[in-house]
Amino acid sequence: MSENSEFGFGAATGVGSMPGGDVRETAKTVTGSFDDFPHLPELPARGPGADMIGRTAGMLVDLYARVEPSGWRIGDRPGRDTRRARSWLGEDLDALEEYTQGYEGPLKVQAVGPWTLAAALELRNGESALSDPGAARDLAGSLAEGLRVHLDEVRRRVPGARVVLQLDEPSLIAVLRGQVKSASGYRTHRAVDRQLVESTLRDVVGVHADGPVVVHSCAPDVPFELLRRAGAAGISFDLTLLTERDDDSIGEAVEGGTRLLAGVVPGTDGPLSDPAGSVMGVRTLWRRLGLHPGLLAQAVTVTPSCGLAGASPEYARRALAHCVRAARSLADNPE
Repeated sequence: MSENSEFGFGAATGVGSMPGGDVRETAKTVTGSFDDFPHLPELPARGPGADMIGRTAGMLVDLYARVEPSGWRIGDRPGRDTRRARSWLGEDLDALEEYTQGYEGPLKVQAVGPWTLAAALELRNGESALSDPGAARDLAGSLAEGLRVHLDEVRRRVPGARVVLQLDEPSLIAVLRGQVKSASGYRTHRAVDRQLVESTLRDVVGVHADGPVVVHSCAPDVPFELLRRAGAAGISFDLTLLTERDDDSIGEAVEGGTRLLAGVVPGTDGPLSDPAGSVMGVRTLWRRLGLHPGLLAQAVTVTPSCGLAGASPEYARRALAHCVRAARSLADNPE
């Protein structure tokens, strides 16, 4: 399969989350499905601490979070919820290490990005960390330190891997547009300045100097230019949410060497089209942009449209295999 020569992305991979709670079986499925670009699975069905916010909160350095009825809240010391999140991440890494013995190639790990984390984590007063610029800044700094530790651990366990870091930012557009609701739900937090959003992302992206960072958002209106300026080497998105308004941004991204991780396979149970049909939208986009078909396999990694936590285990296995076949179709028949 084709790889991006500079960064070594594989032709297909998953987004992150998978259904169920069997860590070893899921790691076996993911590494068996994606022999050239596996990822560290996330299993949120296990409960708080395995969800994406809790999992990333467990990585923070000198900041801790606990579960309240309203969600995750920053506290003074590590408690049961922090210990559980860290324990589950350790189990996930154990399973990944077991099934990647001797593996050499790109390997993706995921964490929540600084702005979605700031929108989701509560301060002691119950308001989102987004409401306090100083708290949001401290949170981003703690996240950066935690990611350094996590990436070192992944490299130690899978020494042949070229680690790709994915930052999940589903709330990024809401942060930029002032659409994140306050604790009362009656108002929204003020929009964060775009330059501050960009510079904070750049600082967190910068912790992974040895490899590429992908930013994932399966929301509409992904800010391609902002993410590229922040240093993202790849952008992961749901292809069905693109509109022709995005064409110029995507064309510039491809010509600038940005990898597109195109979500084309539905994330919940349903019929799957033939592999060539799944990537028809990518080919149509390419023609609309006037890009050379030969660039397709070098510029695009095929993924599900979002995480697979809401799918059945059987469908999730079929969806991963379908991504691989769809990527092969794109490489073999770019026209």
